[in-house]
Amino acid sequence: MNRVALCVSAAIARVTESALGPYQTAVIRIGFTATWLLFLLRELPHRQELYGPDGPWDFDLAQQLVGTNGAFTALMWSGSRLWFESVYAFAVLASVLLLLGWRTRTTSVLFMVGVLSLQNRSVFVGDGGDNVLHLMCVYLVFTRCGQVWSLDRRRARRADAARARGERVGADRVGPALWAVLGLALGAVTAVGRLDGDPTIPVILWTVWLGTAVWWVVDRRARTDQPRILLDVVGNIAHNGALFVIMAEACLIYATAGWYKIQGSRWQDGTAVYYPLHLEYFSPWADLAELLSASGTMVLLITYGTVLVQVAFPFTLFHRRVKNVLLAAMITEHAVIAVVLGLPFFSLAMIAADAVFLPTSFLRRLGGRAARARARLAGAVRRRGDGRRAVPEQRAPEDPEPTHVGFTA
Repeated sequence: MNRVALCVSAAIARVTESALGPYQTAVIRIGFTATWLLFLLRELPHRQELYGPDGPWDFDLAQQLVGTNGAFTALMWSGSRLWFESVYAFAVLASVLLLLGWRTRTTSVLFMVGVLSLQNRSVFVGDGGDNVLHLMCVYLVFTRCGQVWSLDRRRARRADAARARGERVGADRVGPALWAVLGLALGAVTAVGRLDGDPTIPVILWTVWLGTAVWWVVDRRARTDQPRILLDVVGNIAHNGALFVIMAEACLIYATAGWYKIQGSRWQDGTAVYYPLHLEYFSPWADLAELLSASGTMVLLITYGTVLVQVAFPFTLFHRRVKNVLLAAMITEHAVIAVVLGLPFFSLAMIAADAVFLPTSFLRRLGGRAARARARLAGAVRRRGDGRRAVPEQRAPEDPEPTHVGFTA
């Protein structure tokens, strides 16, 4: 009994004392924002037909659908072309800022607003990856996704270094300004009834806004550390809960897809992969698709292998080596789908979801190599500018478990 109590207490302490998976959540942030940003940029010439007033799913039809399902979309606030262009530009900007990790608490909310506004305007546009992105943009709001590989982390490091040198660090003014501006906008939109419908998104928006205010007040007015510790524990629980939901969502996607495939006759006889390879719509590289489908044995192995990996993956999470092998197989499969079937954004979304299971050691090595490559590139740029060889800067040691950046706007 004492052993069980100790295990439970250790688990509770682990969940409440720190925000787990800082590298995994950073990869998820970067992966999904990059996917959405690349999609928006690629469809820039066709944006009016996809989500704007020139599309076959016009404003009146969208209003009827939103009135039925109560989905949130800012594009229903006005049918003008100028408003659509503003929302589209807003979605692009929010994606860039969250990708860079600038004020991730605020930009994660803005990213969610941009994704939902466009996707809920035309729900029949997408290839499956949009459903994953739709869910993940909501989950990201509850995570501390800026702990590493972000401008937030760099700003926190600089502030800590300044304090260590005995320098005075000025108060943050950008965060409160963002909070005030967005609060006025949120209050105005709520007052005129634009947030009527399903209450989920309005509740999330108001909760994050009020929570940011509480955190700011406690951080500056509390005389003891207990209120700060309490809020930090709440933030850790929200982060770890959202991270668990993201992992469970990815497992559910694969398990559901695998078990549905088992029930299909084409998957049972090992020929299912052959047919999409010969659909003109999904064959941007017809010769490559023909090459893959030329061998019946190859088609059989890919068909059965796909089902096996998808069904088995959720059961291998507690065996690190087997899990990593299947994870590499799934990422490779999605990369092949992106090229052979011409579904790059679906594949990118699924690879970003898979990234939550990547080992921390692998992600740390990947981050270290990226940092060294960036340092070499910066050194080459300086040498070109100065006309002489620059002395390489000392590389700062990477944090084993980065501390919390803060509940800043």
